Amino acid sequence: MDAQNRFALAAELLYSPTMTGIIYKIVPRPLWRKAETQGAFAGAPVDLADGYIHFSTAAQVAETAAKHFARQDDLLLVAVVAERLGEALKWEVSRGGALFPHLYAPLDPASVLWVKPLPLGAGGGHVFPELDA
Repeated sequence: MDAQNRFALAAELLYSPTMTGIIYKIVPRPLWRKAETQGAFAGAPVDLADGYIHFSTAAQVAETAAKHFARQDDLLLVAVVAERLGEALKWEVSRGGALFPHLYAPLDPASVLWVKPLPLGAGGGHVFPELDA
């Protein structure tokens, strides 16, 4: 069994349709403000290209920021209660074989737990607020 198939099998064994907790989305401020005005967030360009909205857990989001948002400012961190998203939220194998939350539907900005700035620190990395798991 190759690595890809092992990861897929592990995901099936680890997957729980009731995975819970807070998940996070990093969003450029102008894109989120537009979503608030329109009443729906369909995703950033990468989300639209992939067909789902990428989220991260508290344990994953700092690496996501470093890998995909390095040195970008004017970002927001959006926190969402995973179970509020229903069956449109899927936990799928991604980076390093870890399960990541992917939302296969638009996100209603009114349904988020909170939105906080994600500023850059002096060293160029993002400074995260306290995160709930």
